[in-house]
Amino acid sequence: MDTGLNRFKKFVCFIFILEAVLIFSLNAVFLYEKNDRGERLYRVEAQRVVQELKESDTLKDLTDVRIMEIDLSEYETIVRVSEFDADETVNNDYIVEEINGKLYRIEYKNIESYGILIYINVMFAAMLIITVIVLYYVYKKILKPFHDMERLTFELAKGNLSVPIKEEKSKFFGKFLWGMDMLREELESKRQKELEFEKDKNTLILSLSHDIKTPLSSIELYSRALSENLYDTQEKRDAAISGITKNVNDIKKYVDEITSASREDFLNLEVVNDEFYLSELIKETEKYYRDKLSVVHTELIIDDFSECLIKGDKNRLIEVMQNIIENAIKYGDGRYIRIYCTDEEDCRLIHIENSGCTLEEKELANIFDSFYRGTNSRNIKGNGLGLYICKNLMHKMDGEIFAQIEKEKFLITVVIKKA
Repeated sequence: MDTGLNRFKKFVCFIFILEAVLIFSLNAVFLYEKNDRGERLYRVEAQRVVQELKESDTLKDLTDVRIMEIDLSEYETIVRVSEFDADETVNNDYIVEEINGKLYRIEYKNIESYGILIYINVMFAAMLIITVIVLYYVYKKILKPFHDMERLTFELAKGNLSVPIKEEKSKFFGKFLWGMDMLREELESKRQKELEFEKDKNTLILSLSHDIKTPLSSIELYSRALSENLYDTQEKRDAAISGITKNVNDIKKYVDEITSASREDFLNLEVVNDEFYLSELIKETEKYYRDKLSVVHTELIIDDFSECLIKGDKNRLIEVMQNIIENAIKYGDGRYIRIYCTDEEDCRLIHIENSGCTLEEKELANIFDSFYRGTNSRNIKGNGLGLYICKNLMHKMDGEIFAQIEKEKFLITVVIKKA
């Protein structure tokens, strides 16, 4: 069993013991105080009776039975006062006092009201039951499911994506586990696609590599024949040189295909086109970057825009906006980043402008190429794929993206189709 659950069980035992000791202690204190109070009360009242009798003229003749005309209803513990007779049997507790030379028995009763004690114990019992229910609920609905989930991240980290995640009906973790299972399925699907793609790519590269051997062998034969002067006429030598040139071109073509195949995975970007409002895209972008830019003291300016319904994959468009703004943060002068919109026929154009431009005009045509990094990227981390991915995503959404340099400001425009 997990050490965390063991600690929780020890904590539960400690709570139970603490509440039991508290209940026992309070009962003992209550009983002690009650008995002590009762004993003090009857002694005080007995002394009051003695004093009242000494000062009273209501005693009858000394030869008569001493019947007191004292009102005992004023006393809480005194039940009877009579002349002491050693042979008389009484059921109550009593004390004997001498009054005017005679002995008198003052009978009293103990006050045994346990109503408050019972009420207190009922309250404590209810608290104990509630504590048990709450702790059991926490264990059953939170700690135990969380303990069962510990293996999920461990298994995902190991790459074990094939085992489905067991459903959990707990309202605390049900949606979380459902989301985790969707993530697992998505990762598993992508891994399978990557493995298949990698297999196809390797097969293609091996095939192209094998095809290169044929023109290489031809070039080798032509070169050897030329070096050994096997061609006795200029016409044959020219034909050999022409053959070498043709095979070199073939090799270049194969190399280009291998290069394209090695980069093809970057084009494997899934897009789910839908319709949504422009404000959703702008709000998500602002929500992500408003605080982040304030930390680096860069002002985020978003001009007013008219609402419209646009076509595309909202999550992918958010990714495009993030790539563009990340580049603006890296390569701008840090004063501001501005977002504004314009219209052109059936398209909405989103412009992202950053103050300061360190890119040379002649490099502008290459910034959307894969792995291309401009001269302004020295000492800045990156791989030259951000804008390349943006361009491919926009094409898949039937949109476009382009860049401009205007008055020392770098401007990227995203073209989105209206719905």
